[in-house]
Amino acid sequence: MKRLIGTALALSLALAGAARAEVTDKSAAGFEVTEKATIAASPSKIWDDLMRPSRWWSPEHTWSHDARNLAFDASGCFCERLKKGAVRHMTLVYADGETEMRLYGAMGPLQFTGASGHWVIKLKPNGASTDVIMTYDVGGYAKGGLADEFAVPVDRVLGEQLARLKKAVETGKPD
Repeated sequence: MKRLIGTALALSLALAGAARAEVTDKSAAGFEVTEKATIAASPSKIWDDLMRPSRWWSPEHTWSHDARNLAFDASGCFCERLKKGAVRHMTLVYADGETEMRLYGAMGPLQFTGASGHWVIKLKPNGASTDVIMTYDVGGYAKGGLADEFAVPVDRVLGEQLARLKKAVETGKPD
């Protein structure tokens, strides 16, 4: 029993600094997921890494399986190079260069549906740290429904990306 309590306590402490995630709304027409984390860095440091997704995005959640192929280009495309082609994951529609960016498009398997989303990333100074809030609203058509099929997996994947961003900013390495 002591071992079980010790393991539970250790797990609780390990998760205390992790990103907080939840499906914040869902309907037949779509869903919203929200991810939150506090990162021990200034907004400008986080922004710098945020604009370089190849530094922190999981290669498992790319089409090429290599996060080094991810980048924002001059047109605002959050794109991925492929051996013979490219993927436009999202389009940057607003960025103030310091505290907020907004992207529009369909990430991952959502590209196989008639759905699209609006991803907002906000950086809020919090003493020597910064609160990062990611919200992804997805709507449109997907056979079988959007919320039931996609909300939880999308939430999990974005939570993983925020945790990797946090680790990359704080330690210099996402893994």
